[in-house]
Amino acid sequence: MSGILGIKIGMSQLFSPSGEKIPVTLVNVQNCVVVQKKQLEKSKYYAVQLGVGDKSPHKVSRALKKHFEKANVKPTQWLREFKVSDLEKYELGKPVPLDFLKPGDTVDVRGTTKGHGFSGVVKRWSFQGGPAAHGSRFHRRIGSIGNRTFPKKVFKGKHMPGRYGNEPCMVLNVVCLDVMPTENMLVLKGSLPGPTHGLLEIRKSNRG
Repeated sequence: MSGILGIKIGMSQLFSPSGEKIPVTLVNVQNCVVVQKKQLEKSKYYAVQLGVGDKSPHKVSRALKKHFEKANVKPTQWLREFKVSDLEKYELGKPVPLDFLKPGDTVDVRGTTKGHGFSGVVKRWSFQGGPAAHGSRFHRRIGSIGNRTFPKKVFKGKHMPGRYGNEPCMVLNVVCLDVMPTENMLVLKGSLPGPTHGLLEIRKSNRG
């Protein structure tokens, strides 16, 4: 198995034997079940489709309802696919085992950052802003975005106000500090993208 789906619980902290404080993120992988197995004959590759999170049956299309009924599982909020080399150890509707991870391994974690809506340049791009004095009329505005004579346009990629956050983000080489199979929980070092109860896609790192 190359990965698993988890739901972000929140952050906590651990202490090393030397007394160093280590920030950690707790990830719940309890309801990560196998929804589909893809065979080489039909799909041209081996893979398993995993689902996690609860979703109301009334919010699921008829096609997806039949898809979940084939695996005899309740509708899940998210579906993701992971390539595997051996399909025999995975059963439809059963949780994914955590035997592919051990403390000290590094993983790549993919999530969606927190959405902040339409934001200005000070919040979105950390612009300094103008003087805060009473006589100034320039506080948090964008300022100049180009010249009139040359280049007579605004360059692509210019930092301007707009939607901030709610974007895919991947953190590489995250250290797995602990694997707790009985609690169905992973303890990963540092902070991870996304809000509490957000989806995290955890893949074993191959960067060494």
